[in-house]
Order: sequence, then C-alpha cells, then structure tokens
Amino acid sequence: MSAADTPRSQTPPLTSRELAAVDGVLKDVKANKSTPDVTVTAAADVGTPPAAFGAGGPMLKQFDQSNAASRIMSQASTPPRSVVGIGGKVAKPDYSEAKIVLAMVGLPARGKSYLSNKLMRYLKWLEYDVKVFNVGQLRRSRARQKAQQSGKREDHTASYFSHDNVEATRLRDQLANDSLEMLIQWLREGGNVGIHDATNSTRSRRQKIVERVSKEKGMSVIFLESVCDDPVVIAANIALKVSSGDPDYKDMSREEAKADFERRIREYEAVYETITEPHLSYLRIKNVGSEVTLCHIHGYLQSRIAFYLMNLHLKPRSIFFSRHGESQFNVEGKIGGDSPLSERGMRYARALPALITDNIGDAPLTVWTSTLQRTIQTAQYLPYPKLTWKSLDELDAGVCDGMTYEEIEQAYPEDFANRDEDKFNYRYRGGESYRDVVVRLEPVIMELERQENILIIGHQAILRCLYAYFHDLPQADLPYIKIPLHTVIKLTPKAYGCDEERYTLPIGAVDTHRPKPKAPPPPIPASHTGREYYTKDA
Repeated sequence: MSAADTPRSQTPPLTSRELAAVDGVLKDVKANKSTPDVTVTAAADVGTPPAAFGAGGPMLKQFDQSNAASRIMSQASTPPRSVVGIGGKVAKPDYSEAKIVLAMVGLPARGKSYLSNKLMRYLKWLEYDVKVFNVGQLRRSRARQKAQQSGKREDHTASYFSHDNVEATRLRDQLANDSLEMLIQWLREGGNVGIHDATNSTRSRRQKIVERVSKEKGMSVIFLESVCDDPVVIAANIALKVSSGDPDYKDMSREEAKADFERRIREYEAVYETITEPHLSYLRIKNVGSEVTLCHIHGYLQSRIAFYLMNLHLKPRSIFFSRHGESQFNVEGKIGGDSPLSERGMRYARALPALITDNIGDAPLTVWTSTLQRTIQTAQYLPYPKLTWKSLDELDAGVCDGMTYEEIEQAYPEDFANRDEDKFNYRYRGGESYRDVVVRLEPVIMELERQENILIIGHQAILRCLYAYFHDLPQADLPYIKIPLHTVIKLTPKAYGCDEERYTLPIGAVDTHRPKPKAPPPPIPASHTGREYYTKDA
C-alpha cells in the first residue's frame, strides 16, 4: 500500500467550549509574543481576497498547521491553565462625538411625535443618549404653572395658533427658542441626539435653527419632515388627539374639540412651507414610510437614523414572542448548547398552533426561529411560512457552554460573582455579553419594523433584548426580564407605546429564570400607550 493509499485518522470536530478555550489560549499567546509580520496588499477587485488568504496561500497553510496543533491541545477535558476566568466586562461604545439636533417639521396630526418617540426608543436601545424636547409639552407645562400661580387659565384654542395673532405668535416663537436652547444645553452636557419636536413649519423658523446650531462646535442639524395626505390616517390622528385627555380640550365635548383642532390645523396650513431649501440636511417621510426623500444625509449616525425611519409603517399588527419548548438542557440545568426538546417541550410544540390561530384568525403570519434545533422543533407544527435567522441564536456562553450555573460558580467563582454584578456588560470568554446580543439583533429590529404579524420562537436572552426594545426598558433590567417557558407574549404596537397580553399553556416546565441577586425582580411593565402632555423641564 502506497503512502497515498494510507488511511488518515479523522480528528473529531471541536465543541464550542473547546473552540472558546483555544480562542483564550491564542489571545494569551498574542499578549505575550510578538505577532508575525504579515504584509497584505489590497487587491484591485474588492470582492477578491488577498492572495495570501487564497487557496494554497501561505496564510491558509499557516492556519491549517496551527489548527492541527490546536486540535491536539483541545482534547483536554478542561480548559488549559492559560484560560483564566470566563471573560470580562464590555465597555460602552464612545458616542461622545455624536451631537445631532434633529428638528421635526410638519402640520399637526401628521405623526411627528410618533416618529420622534419611535426614533428615541431605537437609539436608546443602541445606547445613544437621546431626548425629545416637545414644544407642545413645554407650552402646556408653563401654562399650568401660570394658572396655578394666577388662577387664570390661558386660552389655547385655535385662535392662539393663528399667524394673525401677533402676541400669541411671539409667545410660540419664544417657546420654540427656549426648547431649542434647552436641547443645546443638554447636548453640551453629554447628550447625543436631541429631537426638537415642533411644527418648524416655515423657512424662516428653520433658518433660525440652522443659524443657532451653527454657533455650537461639533453639532449638526437635520430636519425630519412628516407629510401625510392620507385622509384615513389624518382622521385617526385627530381622533386620537381629541380623545386621549389633551389638556387643551379639558372642558370641551369631543365634537367641539375635534372642530377646534381642525381649525388649528387650518391656521398652520395657511403659513406652512414644505422643505425646499437646497442647503438643508433633511429627510421627508410621506404617510409614515410609503415614500422617503433624503437630502445631504452624511455620516454613520445620520445614515443609521435615515435607514431606521425608512422601515417604519402604521399598519395594525401583532408581534408574538415565545421561547422554544422545554429542552433537555433546560431539564438538566445546563446553558447554551443545541439540545432537542424534552417530552414536555414536544407537547408545547403540538399545542402552540391552536393558541396562535385562536389569536390571529385568518390574518397572515410569518414564523421566525433561530438555527438551533429546539426552536425549529417548536415551530414544526405551525401552519405558517417560516424563516430561520442566525441572528436569533441564543447568547453564546463561550467556555461555559453546556455547563450548569453551579459548575460555572465552582470553576470560576470570581467571574460568576462579577457577572451577577453587571450582567448586561459581562462577556463570556469566547462568547458574548447582552450588549453584544443587542448589536447583533439590530437587523432583526429593522425587519420587525418593516413586517406585519410575526411570531418569533426564540431563546431567553434574545427575547429579553427584543422585549426591552418594544417596552423601552433600561439596560440594567434587561438581563432579568422574566420570559417563562411555555408562554406566548403578544405585543400590539400603538402610537405611543405597546399593549401586552400573556398566554400560558398548562404544560409544566422548569423555571430557568435567575433573579438579580439582592434585588427585587423588575416588574412586568404596564401597558402604556398614552401620550405625555407635560414636561419636567418647564
């Protein structure tokens, strides 16, 4: 038998835990030895990898050699000595250079506040410091203060918003200026994006904003114009305005309030000037997403804002969250892995279709799962189109994958305690932190905003992150949100929040929730879909 005919021994594939251990060793080697000099020349065709990385290239051969050595070393049942601890904290991204004034433009009842609040929630979820400065809230807050001091209530009916009312126009201009000054001061103190929520409906008003912001070093301004000519949407916005407890219409009947608000709109229409100034940076959104115009949008953050706003829509819809059915690893108390469902988990998978169809009826629905078998098994009986997302895979536990929390605490006691102290920022060695997962899920959020009815069958950490986005929850609470097994969470997005319903099937399952040490669990947020009418900064 020739050498070519000699069978080669097959090295067993590495587990994710072993790969993570090797990753830790390589990082330690890199920290203690100088890195080999490698010169890579950029190819003219950006789609072609450099020759050094091509088939048979020196870097590929070097990788093959190092990979063989790593496989031999990884046969140890425990991580090598050089792997000390399970990871470390992840620093918050430095967004200190991002200073944007985003000024809304549009007639009343055109969705300006809806867009500004959606954008604020999205950017806050990505850890930008964002705040909305609503001129209407400031007006009502100051009017309430004056009424409390003098006992007289100001008249803020339609005549107050007439351009012919010189004194009221002066007061409204002053409110807009004061709101802008508060916004600029907040940006100076460390904020990233200040949203000026006002009509800003004339060229002269927009020019004043540009001139004021230009005096501040490092600040830029972009305008977001919301245009709506859909009578159904406008009527719905007017109905929401006059029926949601607006203090402007406190002593009016609904019919009187509706008539007065429509007169207010006509007063603004008389002087309204859509954005045509060629030098401005702006986005124009028509009918909340049906048509988008961009002009002079530059840089990473501005582009990110534009892309998010382009994906919004107002169609009624529901978003369902469900963890996979109970898995074998859940029963054994292990984290991570790719284990199949337990017997009770399979019972949940069979019962899930009836619950979903009872809620959704004949409406179309798409099911999203991760690539892990426990979510795919849970979705197998659902009679809907299915889409698999790698981005929905569970948080990667690195070297701790497949271990129980007791085993982690015994093997890495200091790191175990540190993770409990700051679970959002703590990254497993060779794995992820909750902060990493939030970044990974951004494309999922974008697609969720584009879609209508969606059921996501996912994992505990993943659903916590998505749930926190829709309910605008703080990062400190995110890793401790209770998402139990065999429960469906139904979210219904509204203009100013999200309604929630929970349905628990009577199929037992282990409780995998670990509460925050020495702290009460965060409460399930109450459904809050009402508009705020006052500001604390008056």
